[in-house]
Amino acid sequence: MKPDMFERPVGILVGLGFPVEIRSVMDAYRLLVEWRHSSGDAAHSMALKACLAALRGEVEAETVRGLFVAFAERHHLLAPVMDTSGRFAPPTFQIGTAPRTSVGASSFGINAKGDHHA
Repeated sequence: MKPDMFERPVGILVGLGFPVEIRSVMDAYRLLVEWRHSSGDAAHSMALKACLAALRGEVEAETVRGLFVAFAERHHLLAPVMDTSGRFAPPTFQIGTAPRTSVGASSFGINAKGDHHA
Protein backbone atom coordinates (compact mmCIF):
# COMPACT_ATOMS: atom_id res chain seq x y z
CA MET A 1 0.00 0.00 0.00
CA LYS A 2 1.27 3.48 -0.83
CA PRO A 3 2.23 5.58 2.20
CA ASP A 4 -0.42 8.23 1.41
CA MET A 5 -3.30 5.71 1.13
CA PHE A 6 -5.97 5.49 3.84
CA GLU A 7 -6.60 2.10 5.44
CA ARG A 8 -10.33 2.63 4.76
CA PRO A 9 -11.67 5.15 2.23
CA VAL A 10 -13.87 8.01 3.42
CA GLY A 11 -17.20 8.14 1.58
CA ILE A 12 -18.51 11.64 1.04
CA LEU A 13 -21.34 13.22 -0.94
CA VAL A 14 -20.46 15.92 -3.46
CA GLY A 15 -22.47 18.06 -5.83
CA LEU A 16 -26.11 17.00 -5.70
CA GLY A 17 -25.39 14.05 -3.44
CA PHE A 18 -23.07 12.04 -5.69
CA PRO A 19 -21.05 9.57 -3.56
CA VAL A 20 -17.25 9.70 -3.89
CA GLU A 21 -14.59 7.76 -2.04
CA ILE A 22 -11.58 9.66 -0.74
CA ARG A 23 -8.88 6.97 -0.67
CA SER A 24 -5.67 8.92 -0.08
CA VAL A 25 -4.03 12.03 1.26
CA MET A 26 -3.86 13.39 -2.29
CA ASP A 27 -7.61 12.81 -2.82
CA ALA A 28 -8.35 14.67 0.41
CA TYR A 29 -5.94 17.46 -0.51
CA ARG A 30 -7.58 17.98 -3.92
CA LEU A 31 -11.04 18.21 -2.39
CA LEU A 32 -9.89 20.60 0.33
CA VAL A 33 -8.11 22.89 -2.15
CA GLU A 34 -11.25 23.10 -4.29
CA TRP A 35 -13.55 23.65 -1.27
CA ARG A 36 -15.10 27.12 -1.57
CA HIS A 37 -16.37 27.59 1.97
CA SER A 38 -12.97 27.69 3.67
CA SER A 39 -12.66 31.21 5.12
CA GLY A 40 -12.42 31.00 8.90
CA ASP A 41 -13.11 27.24 8.91
CA ALA A 42 -10.78 25.63 11.45
CA ALA A 43 -11.67 22.05 10.41
CA HIS A 44 -10.79 22.85 6.80
CA SER A 45 -7.57 24.59 7.75
CA MET A 46 -6.38 21.77 10.02
CA ALA A 47 -7.20 19.06 7.46
CA LEU A 48 -5.44 20.98 4.69
CA LYS A 49 -2.33 21.55 6.83
CA ALA A 50 -2.30 17.85 7.76
CA CYS A 51 -2.47 16.90 4.07
CA LEU A 52 0.52 19.10 3.29
CA ALA A 53 2.47 17.66 6.23
CA ALA A 54 1.67 14.10 5.10
CA LEU A 55 2.75 14.85 1.55
CA ARG A 56 6.10 15.99 3.00
CA GLY A 57 6.28 12.74 5.02
CA GLU A 58 5.86 14.47 8.39
CA VAL A 59 2.60 12.79 9.50
CA GLU A 60 0.83 9.49 8.82
CA ALA A 61 -2.01 9.14 6.33
CA GLU A 62 -4.37 7.95 9.10
CA THR A 63 -3.82 11.23 10.96
CA VAL A 64 -4.96 13.04 7.84
CA ARG A 65 -7.91 10.67 7.50
CA GLY A 66 -9.10 11.50 11.02
CA LEU A 67 -8.89 15.24 10.41
CA PHE A 68 -10.56 14.88 7.01
CA VAL A 69 -13.43 12.91 8.59
CA ALA A 70 -13.84 15.70 11.16
CA PHE A 71 -14.01 18.23 8.32
CA ALA A 72 -16.53 16.09 6.41
CA GLU A 73 -18.69 15.62 9.52
CA ARG A 74 -18.69 19.35 10.23
CA HIS A 75 -19.96 20.06 6.71
CA HIS A 76 -22.40 17.12 6.57
CA LEU A 77 -20.52 15.49 3.68
CA LEU A 78 -20.19 11.93 4.99
CA ALA A 79 -22.01 9.40 2.81
CA PRO A 80 -24.17 6.68 4.36
CA VAL A 81 -22.20 3.50 4.99
CA MET A 82 -22.70 0.76 2.40
CA ASP A 83 -22.99 -2.90 3.37
CA THR A 84 -20.89 -5.64 1.74
CA SER A 85 -23.43 -6.21 -1.07
CA GLY A 86 -22.95 -2.64 -2.29
CA ARG A 87 -26.27 -1.40 -0.95
CA PHE A 88 -26.64 1.39 1.56
CA ALA A 89 -26.97 0.02 5.06
CA PRO A 90 -29.98 1.18 7.02
CA PRO A 91 -29.23 3.96 9.49
CA THR A 92 -28.48 2.83 13.00
CA PHE A 93 -30.15 4.41 15.96
CA GLN A 94 -29.09 4.35 19.56
CA ILE A 95 -31.81 3.28 21.94
CA GLY A 96 -32.30 5.75 24.76
CA THR A 97 -33.95 9.03 25.44
CA ALA A 98 -34.56 11.55 22.71
CA PRO A 99 -32.50 14.73 22.76
CA ARG A 100 -34.05 17.43 24.89
CA THR A 101 -35.29 20.61 23.26
CA SER A 102 -36.58 23.78 24.81
CA VAL A 103 -40.30 24.45 24.97
CA GLY A 104 -41.58 25.28 21.50
CA ALA A 105 -38.36 24.10 19.85
CA SER A 106 -37.77 21.10 17.67
CA SER A 107 -34.64 19.05 17.19
CA PHE A 108 -34.60 20.18 13.53
CA GLY A 109 -33.25 23.63 14.31
CA ILE A 110 -36.54 25.52 13.96
CA ASN A 111 -38.69 26.56 16.89
CA ALA A 112 -42.50 26.75 16.95
CA LYS A 113 -42.35 30.35 15.65
CA GLY A 114 -40.33 29.28 12.61
CA ASP A 115 -37.10 30.87 13.84
CA HIS A 116 -33.82 29.01 13.42
CA HIS A 117 -31.78 28.20 16.50
CA ALA A 118 -28.44 26.51 17.08
